[in-house]
Amino acid sequence: MRIPQLRMEATFARLAISTEPAQLEITQPPAEMTIEQPKPKLEIDVIRPRLTIDQSQAWAEMNLKHVFRLIEDAAKDGYETWLAYVETVSAQGDELMKIENGGDVIAEQAQANSEGPPLEFNIGFVPSPFSVKIDYEPGKLIMDWKIHKPLIDVKPHHPIIRYKQGAVHIDLAQRNSLRIDVVM
Repeated sequence: MRIPQLRMEATFARLAISTEPAQLEITQPPAEMTIEQPKPKLEIDVIRPRLTIDQSQAWAEMNLKHVFRLIEDAAKDGYETWLAYVETVSAQGDELMKIENGGDVIAEQAQANSEGPPLEFNIGFVPSPFSVKIDYEPGKLIMDWKIHKPLIDVKPHHPIIRYKQGAVHIDLAQRNSLRIDVVM
């Protein structure tokens, strides 16, 4: 026994596509530009170097002082001597107030007042080293530039654009179909 069979044939649809390309044309006119550069200015300022030599201490150590300095030193020495004397007399007075505590205070004070301080002698350099003071301030060179920015003037021109639109055409080149046959 034969069984009937179905036979199918299908054709698909086909599209036909055609295009027209777009056209774009751009022209750019050059810009107009002017540039001007003002001249810079230079200002130079000089601070001169300075050398200071102070010999006053060296002259003073050689006892070649100015009269005002001699008077000032004598007044200072007299004041210091007076303060030392007041201190000594005050201390000795305090010792004499406490004489009842015993000891030979008067004899000790008499011996201390009759003797001077021990003399010291050593080698000395006149004037002493580094008694001349030297001070140096270096000079400076100050340069000040006044720079001006360039003056730039630009006049741009807009681009010229020409555009032709493209197109796409779509057509049906073949229709779809379905064919069914019965075969025995």
